[in-house]
Amino acid sequence: MTAFSTEATTTQAFPPSDSRDRVSHWFKSLQDKICQGLEQVDGDGTFQEDSWERAEGGGGRSRVMKEGKVFEQGGVNFSEVWGKDLPPSILVQRPEAAGHSFYATGTSMVLHPRNPFVPTVHLNYRYFEAGPVWWFGGGIDLTPYYPFAEDASHFHNTLKQACDIYHPEYYPAFKLWCDEYFYLKHRQETRGVGGIFFDYQDSQGVLYPISYPGSQIDTQAANHSKEVGAIEGRNWEKLFSFVQGCGNAFLPAYVPIVDRRNGLDYNEHQRNFQLYRRGRYVEFNLVYDRGTIFGLQTNGRTESILMSLPPLVRWEYGFQPQPGSPEAELYDTFLKPQDWVNWSANAKA
Repeated sequence: MTAFSTEATTTQAFPPSDSRDRVSHWFKSLQDKICQGLEQVDGDGTFQEDSWERAEGGGGRSRVMKEGKVFEQGGVNFSEVWGKDLPPSILVQRPEAAGHSFYATGTSMVLHPRNPFVPTVHLNYRYFEAGPVWWFGGGIDLTPYYPFAEDASHFHNTLKQACDIYHPEYYPAFKLWCDEYFYLKHRQETRGVGGIFFDYQDSQGVLYPISYPGSQIDTQAANHSKEVGAIEGRNWEKLFSFVQGCGNAFLPAYVPIVDRRNGLDYNEHQRNFQLYRRGRYVEFNLVYDRGTIFGLQTNGRTESILMSLPPLVRWEYGFQPQPGSPEAELYDTFLKPQDWVNWSANAKA
């Protein structure tokens, strides 16, 4: 592991005076780029835009595709909100923001494909300011219903390449954070095969703020980030550029998987298993997801916040996959953290 200083910079730089305009403009352009790319992939469905305003300040534009050829339902949202009262979820993590008005903006997306062999995907990148406090956060993760290791490997390798441009420790640190964040504690399983996730990234240079992830301060992700220590020289511009690089990596990471799997035939059993596994997505988003919690606590637009939920879903009491089946492989291997970047090498060993 590369050695870095373990001392964080003591002075946190303020963002540039035009930070909000620049970030807002780029998040809108990311929404445009993703929607255009996904409409091309689907070939039939289009996104319908619904603009909205928030009484306390701000608003956004929600774009939803329904009944597409590839995507049964998907949404790509942009929002920017501001106000005087910070939500409790923020104050718990960053109490130094208390007493300040806030500004938050970002782009979020969830796609629910029709074919069970095409994985669901989630993306969210965001920016937050409150007085002297600011940070970038977000990530992307893949939730397959059927196990294709080459898809998980492609997804992770694409994200690693995007992260490595900015720092070699970003992908290994944020991959671990993702495995721990997108985890259903009550099920003791990951939501999918992960990706990258980060939060509270600011110019203090610390990969692991003590506020992440909540009370979990002695986990693999936490300990790894402590070993990495502080990365000197980070500032607002560099972190904004990093978020842009991650956002631009979405289409190259996901579209080849869709093209590879969407033409595969599926049966009723496989469709029912997809609907059953979608239930896990609902459970995570309503119980643990920070974006959902933040949106509801700040009186955001409920329809836009909950557009991440699938159009059809089912639960089944006491489900157990047949031993040796693809569904069993999903549980045994794909819902446990794996080194997907080196999957090909490991498979040949």
